[in-house]
Amino acid sequence: MITRREFLQASMATSAIVGLSGFGNFSRLAAQQALTQEQLLEFEDFGNVTLIHITDIHAQLKPIWFREPEVNLGVGDAKGHVPHLTGSEFLKTFDIAAGSRDAYALTHEDFGALAKAYGRMGGMDRVATVVKSIRAARPQSLLLDGGDTWHGSMTSLLTKGQDMVNVMNALGVEAMTSHWEWTYGTERVKEVVDGLPFPFLGANIFDAEWDEPAFEPYKIFEKGGVRIAVIGQAFPYMPIANPKWMFPEYSFGIREERMQELVDEVRGEGADLVVCLSHNGFDVDRKMAGRVKGIDVILTGHTHDAVPEPVLIGETILIASGSNGKFVSRLDLDVRDGKMMGFRHKLIPIFSDVIAPDAEMAGLIDQERAPYKAQLEEKIGTTESLLYRRGNFNGTWDDLICDAVRSERDAQIAMSPGVRWGPSLLAGDAITREDIHNVTSMTYGACYRTEMTGETIKTILEDVADNIFNPDPYYQQGGDMVRVGGLSYAIDVSKPIGERITDIALVDGGAAIEAGKSYTVAGWASVNEGTEGPQIWDVIEAHVRKIGTVKLDPNTSVRVTGI
Repeated sequence: MITRREFLQASMATSAIVGLSGFGNFSRLAAQQALTQEQLLEFEDFGNVTLIHITDIHAQLKPIWFREPEVNLGVGDAKGHVPHLTGSEFLKTFDIAAGSRDAYALTHEDFGALAKAYGRMGGMDRVATVVKSIRAARPQSLLLDGGDTWHGSMTSLLTKGQDMVNVMNALGVEAMTSHWEWTYGTERVKEVVDGLPFPFLGANIFDAEWDEPAFEPYKIFEKGGVRIAVIGQAFPYMPIANPKWMFPEYSFGIREERMQELVDEVRGEGADLVVCLSHNGFDVDRKMAGRVKGIDVILTGHTHDAVPEPVLIGETILIASGSNGKFVSRLDLDVRDGKMMGFRHKLIPIFSDVIAPDAEMAGLIDQERAPYKAQLEEKIGTTESLLYRRGNFNGTWDDLICDAVRSERDAQIAMSPGVRWGPSLLAGDAITREDIHNVTSMTYGACYRTEMTGETIKTILEDVADNIFNPDPYYQQGGDMVRVGGLSYAIDVSKPIGERITDIALVDGGAAIEAGKSYTVAGWASVNEGTEGPQIWDVIEAHVRKIGTVKLDPNTSVRVTGI
């Protein structure tokens, strides 16, 4: 008699072999002929439950360019495994043809050339078309949002996230969790949550004073006769990665024991399927899936990974749906007698030139943007270089930001946060005010200027490196490596904290950084309350206006070893 685990493994094998994920051998066909909307949405209905997952949209309402990372290093048990595969290694692993639409959507390979051939991706009006199509086929489907939704654009900053709230309400989201939402502050978050027509889930958000649960931890949905428990897991490191003073009333954390208690609780309430809607990040969720028993599906977010096949951890399915509205995941499940017996999955790429915009959503988006249209579209300069941000170390957007910070703030060294959000621009594109905001908009964007000793600079680099390259995922509390301008260093990612960073020097002149000497450092996104300075988007705008055309040389200031 086949066991449940064997059935699940057979489901995954079938998905990989016959292309039920929407990638695999099908990509070779896609490279030879233009796809249609029908092909992108084609899916053979399976089982009796359908989950629709979106995450890390970062307030991108319109179609965008978005280059996936070239460098995404895994350490410890994650080394050499998904999602830490990029480029040709990624293509080989998932049997994707070089030069295909799928290669363009999922890797950095030949991005500039393929972007011109295949067009922009995303757009919430296209996402709405996909969601409506799935719902037409599966009326009992469940739409879940993994967070990082209200933040990341000029309009979201100006409206305190209200533009995205209105769009997601119209899309028909049925539950969400959170991360950057909290950077609008407690008062604003509570104001929005009180008006949401769906639950704002956070099993790991506690009242800091009383150490008691502060938000709804889960919601049980009845869909097609199946009881589906959705447990929300907000970003666990909020007070470390973002300004604690903006939400001092709350504490977060992974709270693994709490998750196990809730899984047991919802099972006791008759849940047939347990889903964790998570913003932990892929590696944290992979570890949690191996330690918390009874979770059927983890819909992961935060690390922006787009993985075309599910990852099976024991009997838990791990689904990663990318970012910036580039993908929508559809997961069909066969749930019988309180057990998840099999699945069929598709990571749907949102090619904006292929998928027709939903008229109703397109109208709402235009309405939300209309008051700011002139500001958004004003041309500030042009770029001759591909501008991108995504990867463990500097991207070209980061280089431009650091150049602007050093120039406008008269600093020897620039530091820019290793955030993952921010669309790309192609060589030859205009740089608009909206483009600048897409990589900088936040509620604590003051560009400071200060003095730091060489010892402090090394400490910062070591601390951030440990947030990324600690072999235990539960200690990986940051985004990507802090970006630097005017500074070079070597990093051995295999070393322990305090020993990873060496050979720190000034780029100008090559002088080694001395521990006891002070240096002028400028940066932005400080988590310290009361940080003073001009807003970072104004700093970049002033710089780009002066130079007119951006042209960046290759950045070789960081030498990486221990891979």
